[in-house]
Amino acid sequence: MRKMLRFMAAVGMVTLMISQVNAETRLRMSTTTSTQNSGLLEVLLPPFEKANSLKVDVLAVGTGKALKLGENGDVDVVFVHAREAEDKFVADGYGVDRKDVMYNDFVIVGPKEDPAKVKGARSAAEVFKRLGEGKAPFVSRGDDSGTHKKESALWKISGIKPKGPWYLEAGQGMGPVLLMAADKQGYTLSDRGTYIAYENKIDLPILFEGDKDLFNPYGIIAVNPKKHPTAQYALAKKFIDYVTGPEGQKIIKEYKRNGKQLFFPDAIKNP
Repeated sequence: MRKMLRFMAAVGMVTLMISQVNAETRLRMSTTTSTQNSGLLEVLLPPFEKANSLKVDVLAVGTGKALKLGENGDVDVVFVHAREAEDKFVADGYGVDRKDVMYNDFVIVGPKEDPAKVKGARSAAEVFKRLGEGKAPFVSRGDDSGTHKKESALWKISGIKPKGPWYLEAGQGMGPVLLMAADKQGYTLSDRGTYIAYENKIDLPILFEGDKDLFNPYGIIAVNPKKHPTAQYALAKKFIDYVTGPEGQKIIKEYKRNGKQLFFPDAIKNP
């Protein structure tokens, strides 16, 4: 009986050790839907996973939710695009080692007929003023994502408070929102990366682009282990070093869809 108990105890310890090893070989990352919908993660993650014999578990949500997962200690690293919210996340003690990773920009897309006449606007703020006055269908992310935060800021500086049946809050990621806007032949604000990935699926051209207010930088942040002791800081830091280092930056630079570059590396020069 004693031998059996000792055997069972030994089996239990081995099982525990195996489970601990398995837990240490998984990095939890919350990120935006744009990094996933664009297809970037499909090329960016595999080399890191292979080199470190681990799996990156991705939770793709809006930036607000991604940061909240970090605040709660549900992930080890956060990869998002809303600089003001990122800085607050760090200032509040939830994140450490924030680094610039890449950038692209936002674009306003809509029906070819352009009933709101946004194509002739001189600024993004004027675009949103015309959208509000024209009351053509507009599909909003409505999910506290980085794109939704940018949209809200543009409505604010335009002086328009969007409301009414023309303004639709989807509460979904960028890909589904583009498809919804195409179905309704309405307008939306999109990050360029997801738009390029979806442009062959929708009949919505870019009607406005290039304004400085449409700049879209991405950052990566490790969850603070002092705030959440279970956070795997060493792995998070290793991933941050990879994404912002020569290999990761080169992958970002070379990633294209439909012959177009989706993101531009922002961590080092000439990756």
